[in-house]
Amino acid sequence: MRITMHRARTGLRKAGVDYFRGDGSDWIALVALLLSVPAIAAATVAVPLWCPPAALVLPIVAGGLLLRPASLLLLYGASAAALIVETLMLGPYAEGAWYRVTPGTVLVVGAVGFSGLVVAQFRSRVGVPWRRGGTMLFDLRERIRVQSKLPGLPQGWHSEMALRPAGGQSFSGDFVVAARTNGGRTLEVVLTDVSGKGMDAASRSLLLSGAFGGLLGSLPPNDFLPAANGYLLRQDWHEGFATSIHLVLDLDSGDYELLSAGHPPGLQLCAGTGRWEEKTGEGPLLGVYGGAQFDSVKGTLRPGDVLMLFTDGLVESAERELTEGLDRLTGEADKYVVSGFHGAAWHLIESVAKDVNDDRALLLICRD
Repeated sequence: MRITMHRARTGLRKAGVDYFRGDGSDWIALVALLLSVPAIAAATVAVPLWCPPAALVLPIVAGGLLLRPASLLLLYGASAAALIVETLMLGPYAEGAWYRVTPGTVLVVGAVGFSGLVVAQFRSRVGVPWRRGGTMLFDLRERIRVQSKLPGLPQGWHSEMALRPAGGQSFSGDFVVAARTNGGRTLEVVLTDVSGKGMDAASRSLLLSGAFGGLLGSLPPNDFLPAANGYLLRQDWHEGFATSIHLVLDLDSGDYELLSAGHPPGLQLCAGTGRWEEKTGEGPLLGVYGGAQFDSVKGTLRPGDVLMLFTDGLVESAERELTEGLDRLTGEADKYVVSGFHGAAWHLIESVAKDVNDDRALLLICRD
């Protein structure tokens, strides 16, 4: 019996009967729109003052958002038939007879129909229903944010992260992955800047953040960037490089190690001197060539010290050199030395690079 039912369902699909997938909402939408077409045509014939012939664009627009391309053609056929009926019932067009079907009405309905078909074909190719597209984009954005969440730190430590995408968009090519390793005694954080910006960079950012999150903690710290570099090379992206900086911090002693892959230097505020020092390792961009070496730099965070890690959008631009950007960032950061850096990450981005058309990210690690 089950085999028979399976064959029957397969035959129906091949015949085109199983036209929609899911809960049947697409089929319901098609039926509702097909029924609306004669209803609109009847209203046009009865009261053209309140329902002009151009009202047929309403089901056509809705169909472009809800229906698959083949179903949309069926709706267009019904709309064309309705226009013909309206023309016959209202009489031939004459100058001044605005309530009848004019050549302009036909052009408007046709143009709207063509636009709807283009939209429907795009949705069919992408495989994302219009009514679920916004939810999927929201889920994608939230997933990126969750993956960038920093783990809780023991007493005496504070960390915060701020991300600001280019152009006020919701998606960024900058991301962070972090984990407590070595039994929770070590904090590992990787800040990465994917080439490009906007949705293109964000899609690669999501893929890389998942891969990097899986690598972090599963490899010795010195092996992370070589493994990440190999992963990017295997993707064979047209624009596939990225910069990255990897922090390995001992939460007991405050000793840390920074490994860099073409990334801007970190900045450490030494509470004893009140000065900011550049901290950077040496290494090439990720995804450029295999066998790359990544040399580290070591340091120690003592009580009152602060470590800032950031992406180049915060300190570099076409009008500003890196040195100038670093000076401006440290100058603004000095304002928080007395009051503390809690909540300072967002304010620093706002004050240093508010209108920069690039993704910006800033990570603060403070030892109280």
